Formats: sequence, C-alpha cells, structure tokens
Amino acid sequence: MAQPYRTFSAFADGQIFRNKFENGWLGVGALFMGDEAGSGVLRSAKAYGSVAYHQLLGNSSLLGAGFNMGWSDKRIDVSKLKFPDQFDGNFFDGKLPTSVVLDNTSVQYFDLQAGINYAYFPKEDIYFQFGFSLHHINRPKESFFSNSEIDSRIPDRKIAFASGILKLNSSWIFSPSAYFTSQSGAREFSFGVMCNRDLSGDGSLQLLAGLYTRVGDAVIPSLGLQFNTTSICLTYDATISGLSNFNGRQGATEISIIRKSDYPVSPGRQALCPSF
Repeated sequence: MAQPYRTFSAFADGQIFRNKFENGWLGVGALFMGDEAGSGVLRSAKAYGSVAYHQLLGNSSLLGAGFNMGWSDKRIDVSKLKFPDQFDGNFFDGKLPTSVVLDNTSVQYFDLQAGINYAYFPKEDIYFQFGFSLHHINRPKESFFSNSEIDSRIPDRKIAFASGILKLNSSWIFSPSAYFTSQSGAREFSFGVMCNRDLSGDGSLQLLAGLYTRVGDAVIPSLGLQFNTTSICLTYDATISGLSNFNGRQGATEISIIRKSDYPVSPGRQALCPSF
C-alpha cells in the first residue's frame, strides 16, 4: 500500500535594529523543512535564512524588500525503486537487474530568492498588503544524472499574493487572502478567508475558522484556537479534482503551532495591525 507524503517545517522571524534606522528596521528569519515522499524513496532537507528591510512611508504605509538564501539536500533510495525492465510479466521484481543506473543518489545546491512587499493601514481596523517574489533566481541544477545534454536547472518560480485583516467589530476579525504562482507553464491560484472570533472578551481566547480553495483542485477548511499569543490550527486539504482517483480520495492533514511575540510600541515605528 502506498504511503502518504510527510512534510514538517519550523520557522522563526523577528525585528532587529529597531532604533538604528529612521522609521525603519531589519527583519531576519530562518526556515527548516524536511520532506519524505511515499515510502522513503525520496527525502529532502532544506535550510534557509532571510533578511529584509522595512521602511515606513508616512503614517499609513510600509514598504519592504529582501532576499532569502539557503541550502537544499535531496537523497534517493534506489533499492526502493522499480524500473520497467524489472517487470517479469506479472510483477515488478526488485531482484531482477536493471539497466537504469543513477550517476548520483544525492544532490545538493545553493538556492536564492528575492521579494518585495507593500502594506497599507489607513485605520487601526484595516490592514492590506501585497507582495511579489521570484524563486530560484540562480536556477540551480537538480538531477541524479550527469548527462550535460539535459537541462536540469530548476525553472524560476514567480509568486504574487494579496491579503488583508479587517476588524468588523469587537468580536470578529476577517483575514481574506489570495495567492498565485507559476513555474515553467504550471500555474496555481488559491484564495480564501480566515476568521477570528473573540471568545473571552479581551482577545485572550479566540476561535479560528477558515475556508480556502485551490481553484480546480481542492477545498481546504481550517479550524483552531488561539490562546493569548499561541495558536493551534488543524487544516485538511480535500482533493476535488480528478487527482482524487489516484490518492484514494484522501487529502492532506496539516497541524500548525504558531507563537507570536509582542514588540514594544515605538512612536513613528509602528505598523498598525487590527487586534482585539
């Protein structure tokens, strides 16, 4: 029986040099992600670091630009693969010899991304942001073969997004968002909304509920709770396209735990964000 994909990630980001720049600051971040495809045939590990500069424009706008760089490592377990010449007429016999020979069972490369972001917050209960980023700027090579005639460089990937935070009243905050990406002719568009419902009256306990869709492919409901600055959320990616015939109509489950920290309010340096 086929095994599901398993992915885990951890990330953190924060501000530094808040008092070194006129109405601006640096943001730094780090990300680690591990992925295991199926029964462990393909494993990958990625570690990235990012730096961005943010500059307030007047009292209601913020412009940010930065870059992200990191190292990727991918490994393949050939013993768990089956090739066409190992088919004995009835089954794929892994003990039969194969003419397929990988030049390498692991590949590593440096990866580079860059992006820009603009935020607009005219009032304390309204916040909008828009951004664009370009991934794999250096187009690293990713292949287990050494054949130089094959272009194994990763195509650049373009990502654009828009999101907002709207505080409707003392009990509800709505956060709509949309995301679009394209790479080598493949495209993906998703959008949805996350809602925060204040259950305690002071924002210390909130119900999180959201619904997203990946157009033409999946519906993604989300449900969770936020305790003060820590939120725990369960998300289920339910396939509704023809791919459901191949994944047994089983979607993907994601559990996220996020902790936010408060920064002291500095006059002229605060980007207003709706909150309870």
